[in-house]
Amino acid sequence: MKNTFRGKTFKIAFCGVIAALGTVFMLLTSVIPIGTYAIPIFAGALLISAVIEFGVRWALGVYLVISILSALLAGDKEAVVFFIALFGYYPILKNVFESKIKSKPAVILLKLLVFNISAVASFFFTTLVLKIPAEEYTVFGVYVPYVFLILGNIIFLLYDRALTIFVIFYVKVIAPKLFPGAKRNNFPPK
Repeated sequence: MKNTFRGKTFKIAFCGVIAALGTVFMLLTSVIPIGTYAIPIFAGALLISAVIEFGVRWALGVYLVISILSALLAGDKEAVVFFIALFGYYPILKNVFESKIKSKPAVILLKLLVFNISAVASFFFTTLVLKIPAEEYTVFGVYVPYVFLILGNIIFLLYDRALTIFVIFYVKVIAPKLFPGAKRNNFPPK
């Protein structure tokens, strides 16, 4: 019997729903100001289902749709930058790193390299292009972007671990209910 969960029409519909949910999350950044950092993380986590079920190409398509719609519609442009620069594509990249590279230290170094490049690029983009004032990066009168970057690395590693736990939860609990009998060859990564 043909697996109806892998037809092109189903893939388009499923990915469209994920893109719509991700865009709604990003639109919430206009309503929930403290969501500048957290909401892009949740929007990006939605891509886990697309990358697990349909692969990297489909997940990249969802990422592009959410990125474009968020850039056009979301009120918090700083949150959009964080989604585009890291949290939107990171679940996809995590899959690629963990499934293709066997050395755990190399994977961790690559992940940290991606985070640091994204964080520094986001900082310069938000300050130079979006004109976010430097006071945003000041605590008690002290300009602390380097401290933010160091703390960001620690928080990023915690985020990566939380994403791994969510992937396992998705594969073991959510996916069997959404796609009964479907085979997942590329997950969970080793």
